[in-house]
Amino acid sequence: QVQLVESGGGLVQSGSPLTLSCKASGSLSTFTVNSMGWYRQGPGQPRELVATRHHTGRENYLESVKGRFTVSYDNKSFTTILQMNDLRVEDTGLYFCHMEKLVWGRPTDFFGQGTQVTVSG
Repeated sequence: QVQLVESGGGLVQSGSPLTLSCKASGSLSTFTVNSMGWYRQGPGQPRELVATRHHTGRENYLESVKGRFTVSYDNKSFTTILQMNDLRVEDTGLYFCHMEKLVWGRPTDFFGQGTQVTVSG
């Protein structure tokens, strides 16, 4: 009922910027979509929250990306953008677009297929 499609990944050098975008489609409503944002999974690592933005404006960031990454969320078009600056080798991973949506009143997580970000030293 929800499809998330990411774009913008690639191979960049350490210190470079990169922007990821995600567009949601499907059964969407401003009354049921709580937040959109991004998770990532590095090689051999569990998936972790990178940055999310709630429809109220509240944001959550992974400690290591604070000051370097900025998340935005348009709750009319259901798109989210992750602006990443000063990328580091440890930012390498598969980045997943995320949406939290109420399904039958329960917060439910949806993820995209992922877009690869590789940062070379």
